[in-house]
Amino acid sequence: MSDDSTEQNGHENVPSRQRRRFEGISSRAYEHPADRSALVALRKLSGFDTVFKALSGLLPERSLRLLFLSDSVRVSDAQFAHLNAMLRDACHILDLEKVPPMYVNQDPQPNAMCIGLDEPIIVVTTGLVELLDEEEMRAVVGHEVGHALSGHAVYRTILLFLTNLALRVAWIPLGNIAIMAIVTALREWFRKSELSADRAGLLVGQDLKASMRGLMKLAGGNHLHEMNVDAFLAQAEEYEAGGDLRDSVLKILNTLPRTHPFTTVRAAELKKWAESRDFQRIMDGHYPRRSEDKDTSVGDSFRQSAASYASDVKNSKDPLMKLVGDIAGGAGDLGGRVRRGFGGFASGSPKDTGSSTKEAPPRDTDEHPDDETPNGNG
Repeated sequence: MSDDSTEQNGHENVPSRQRRRFEGISSRAYEHPADRSALVALRKLSGFDTVFKALSGLLPERSLRLLFLSDSVRVSDAQFAHLNAMLRDACHILDLEKVPPMYVNQDPQPNAMCIGLDEPIIVVTTGLVELLDEEEMRAVVGHEVGHALSGHAVYRTILLFLTNLALRVAWIPLGNIAIMAIVTALREWFRKSELSADRAGLLVGQDLKASMRGLMKLAGGNHLHEMNVDAFLAQAEEYEAGGDLRDSVLKILNTLPRTHPFTTVRAAELKKWAESRDFQRIMDGHYPRRSEDKDTSVGDSFRQSAASYASDVKNSKDPLMKLVGDIAGGAGDLGGRVRRGFGGFASGSPKDTGSSTKEAPPRDTDEHPDDETPNGNG
């Protein structure tokens, strides 16, 4: 790992301040466990890359490249030079040898994406460029370079293609259902890949406050003087823990059609990772290398993913996740918990409750006094 500002691998490193460089870093270092397990499995499939590249003739990739080339501004030393410096710097820090082409597209909606099968391209909108300051934009560029390093561009392109295909075959009931099932699974993976890319953006920018500011601006616009990071993160806490089971179901329904997690959730997840031992180890120079990727175990990756989801369920304050944890832990009186979780709309009388309590062995009441409290989540 290096802190210098020299030219290496053809990249001119010109950051506004010195940043750590992660030579040979594997994307596994920053990938969310659910994202990592899917990518490891796909990379292990024999001929996977060949099959998907063969699909390039069916996908609108060439059309997209021509569209951006003809109707957007390509970032270079001559155009948007400050973005070009950020891009080269990000590739230098994450040791991405080939710098992806980058375009600025006229669109007031703040957005950025990394797409492509053979070679990824990065696109940022004018709305985003005008919204963010230099350090905030650096984190976004690092986010997109993280997508490129992980190979997310390939799968995002496939997701876009399948989404468009689902719209075209919507009149075929079974065909649409099958495609939408794949799209739904891809969206769940892609939401986790966005958390991975947020981490990559932090490794590039190495400024958590700037990353937080950028996410706040995506949610509330260019009004930082009216916003507060702690209050913003408190929204994420309230979103997770608030409401009853009905709200939990609504959260799921609101999330399913999205490719990105909600902004407050992204901010909370990134802050949690920045305070973790995994992040500190990377900053200290201890991280998996790309040279070791071929030796990664699919089974180990899936176990880590499963452990991550289990930990999320166990530590979640969401009513539904707490109920799932109770079921997994074999907690008693789940029927009563469900009734209370949905606001007590189910029928029941004090007399029934009393007789139920009477039938239960007295020692159970003594040994498990917290089963009926909100904190009794196993």
